[in-house]
Amino acid sequence: MKMRLNLSLFLISTALSPVALADITYPDGYYLEVEGLNGNALKDMLGVIAARGQKQLTYTQVWSALKDTNEDLNNPNNVILYYSGRSQSKDFTSSGNNDKNAWNREHLWPKSFGFKRKDQWGYTDIHHLQPTDAEINSIRSNKDFDFGGSPLKKSPLNKTDYDSFEPRDAVKGDTARSIFYMAVRYEGNNANMPDLYLVDDTSSTSGKPKVGKLCTLLQWHNADPVDNWERQRHEKAVQWQGNRNPFIDNPSWVNDIYGSRCNG
Repeated sequence: MKMRLNLSLFLISTALSPVALADITYPDGYYLEVEGLNGNALKDMLGVIAARGQKQLTYTQVWSALKDTNEDLNNPNNVILYYSGRSQSKDFTSSGNNDKNAWNREHLWPKSFGFKRKDQWGYTDIHHLQPTDAEINSIRSNKDFDFGGSPLKKSPLNKTDYDSFEPRDAVKGDTARSIFYMAVRYEGNNANMPDLYLVDDTSSTSGKPKVGKLCTLLQWHNADPVDNWERQRHEKAVQWQGNRNPFIDNPSWVNDIYGSRCNG
């Protein structure tokens, strides 16, 4: 994300950060099998690699994971809410609480689009789960991602219309890389999941394992590159779940896989 307070200074201080930039590593040869691959061959092999080491969390564990992955760097008692950017108490959640200002667990890839059951791994995959203001989560619902719409009264940097949701600029790339991860990680051959796929429209319907809008997401990925916050969140997610999002480790793979679908 682009808008983070003093992240560089924070990450330089290893006394404050459990995951300094020097610690963001993976074993030599981790991605060796994708050398020379492109397009669908690259997508398929990254899907195999992205599944390695993954542990299935419970939905209750997701609360604790998000309190860690999205902790406010300036206040360890708070989390940063994804869409609004608001710092909020970790304990002010929607668990047993109907307050619209509480935070809850947002599935960037809507669970109604392919994994409605908690025993399906995508339901609790924290590489695409984020803490969000409950009211904004409800407004986003299961809409596809795209440009346009009217600003939200509660958080005007986000926009929505009848069939799409546009998050604030600071999380556009983060959103895209989470969605690309889901489409590569879950191809219908494991984890009790269907084959998730991307479409270049906003016509997704409940029950169909597809999300759009592909070329908008690609644009967001390129415009909002991986930053220190996203890297640190990723490393914390790996600590919880065991597997990696390859598009944070190597963002160029997104264009290697999907670029040809949007450049002609």
